[in-house]
Formats: sequence, C-alpha cells, structure tokens
Amino acid sequence: MPRLTHFDPSGAAHMVDVSGKAPSARQAIAEGCVVMARETLALVIDGTAQKGDVLGVARLAGIMGAKQTANLIPLCHPLTLSKVALDLAPDPDLPGIRITATVKTSGQTGVEMEALTAVSTAALTVYDMLKAAEKGMRIEGIRLLSKEGGKSGRYDAR
Repeated sequence: MPRLTHFDPSGAAHMVDVSGKAPSARQAIAEGCVVMARETLALVIDGTAQKGDVLGVARLAGIMGAKQTANLIPLCHPLTLSKVALDLAPDPDLPGIRITATVKTSGQTGVEMEALTAVSTAALTVYDMLKAAEKGMRIEGIRLLSKEGGKSGRYDAR
C-alpha cells in the first residue's frame, strides 16, 4: 500500500513539501458527463436554453475552476497553469454532455486535481444552465483518464 503523502508521521494532515523536486512537464486529462433527458439535450444542441450558450459558459467555468483548485482543495499547491482546455460534446447515446479537460504545467507537482476540478465545475455549470428545464440530471463518471510527468511517471486509465 503506498504511503499517503498528505499525512505527516503523526497522522496530521499537511501540505507536501515539493521544494526538492525538479520541475518537469506535466499533463492530466479527466472526464465526466451530465446525463439528461433527450428533450433537455435538444435545448443545448438547438441553442434554445433559457440561459444561453450552455457549452460556452460551461467551458469558461471549467477553465476558471481549474485555476481556482488550490482555493477549493485545502492541500493542493497553487500552480501556474500553461494550458486548460475543455471539450464539451453532446452525446445522444447518453443522452447528455461528455466533458473532457486537459491541463498542463511545468512544475514540481502534478495537475490531476486541476483537471478533475475543471470537469466538475463544467458539469455543475451545465446543470445550473439547464436546471429550469430538468432538475433530475445526473453528474456521473468524473475520473482521471491519464497523467504524465513527475516521479510516478505515466498513468493511463484507458
């Protein structure tokens, strides 16, 4: 079982000291989806949702969420992000919106939490933009797809 790094030897939570790590290129990709009724998805596809451009607003919210991760998750390091990109794609098979976030930096710690926060924030924004049409939407499947860089190397869930 790997040692949990956010706990000191006495079991108290602490921010990990990354000052001794060499900076490296890092990337993380996360995904999730918002499942909704076909009629609600049609509002997104047709551009007729009451609050406007659902996917555009959710994309911006996801970018903003990634940039605010250290303010939301207590033991995350504040990072300078070099890229935050979100793909929000209507999927009639769900039916709903599939969300993918890619986050990059060059630094001493990874960006997995930033990618997961971007997806979560975008999904919550989709819900907020469409809740007048449907309150029973579900946010599902938020997970890390891959990460690169750092001592632990590559992780790929696919």
